[in-house]
Amino acid sequence: MPTTPFAAILEAARQRHGSTALDARLPQPKSASELAATSDDRYLSQMSLRIFRAGLKHSVVDAKWPAFEEVFSSFDPRRVRSMSDEAMEKLLSDARLIRHWGKLKSVRDNAAATLAIVDEYGSFGSWLGAWPRNNIVGLWDELAKRFSQMGGNSGPMFLRMVGRDTFVLSNSVVAGLNKWAGIPSPKNKADRVAAQACFNGWATETGRPMSQLSMILALSVDE
Repeated sequence: MPTTPFAAILEAARQRHGSTALDARLPQPKSASELAATSDDRYLSQMSLRIFRAGLKHSVVDAKWPAFEEVFSSFDPRRVRSMSDEAMEKLLSDARLIRHWGKLKSVRDNAAATLAIVDEYGSFGSWLGAWPRNNIVGLWDELAKRFSQMGGNSGPMFLRMVGRDTFVLSNSVVAGLNKWAGIPSPKNKADRVAAQACFNGWATETGRPMSQLSMILALSVDE
C-alpha cells in the first residue's frame, strides 16, 4: 500500500478536531542550541521522572517529585553517581518517595551513563541535538542500550518531555500508520525502521517536525 500524501492526513485531522484546536495541540520541539543549553541535571531529572511515571498515575509521581529532587541532590549527575549503596538503600525507608528499588537504582546507574556521554560530547543536550532526525529510532535504541529502564516507549516519551523532536508509537499513531501507510503495529527493529522511513517522507513533504507529524497522524484516526 502506497504511503498517503500528508495533506490528506492533515485534512482528516482538521475535519475531526477543527484547525484551531488541532494547531493548539501541536508540540513545539526545541532546536539543537536550546537542547545544548539545558543542563545535564535537568535531563537526568526528566529521565528519572519518566521512569517513575511508567505504570503509575502521573499526578501521583509529580506530587512527590520535589522530594526526589531533594534526596538526589537536584539530580546533579556527579553527586548522584557517587551515592553509596548504603545511601541508596536508605531511600527505601523514605515515605516521601516511591520505594521501588529497581527504579531508585536506575537513577544512579543513569547518572553514570549520563556522565559517560558528557565526557564524550561535552553535554547530554549536545549529544541529543546532534543526533540525525532521519534516524530517531536509532536514538531510541541507543537510549535503551546505554540507560536503565529506558526501553519500549520510555525513550521516545522522555525525548518528547525534554523537547527533542521525535515521533511516538502510541496506539493512535500505530493506527494511523496502518490506515494511511499500510504499516502494521511495529514489533521489531525492522518495523520501526519502516515507520521511520514513512515519517522521513512526510517530513520532506511538509517541512514539519516529527513530533507534529506524529500528533496529526494520531488525531486523524479514531482515538
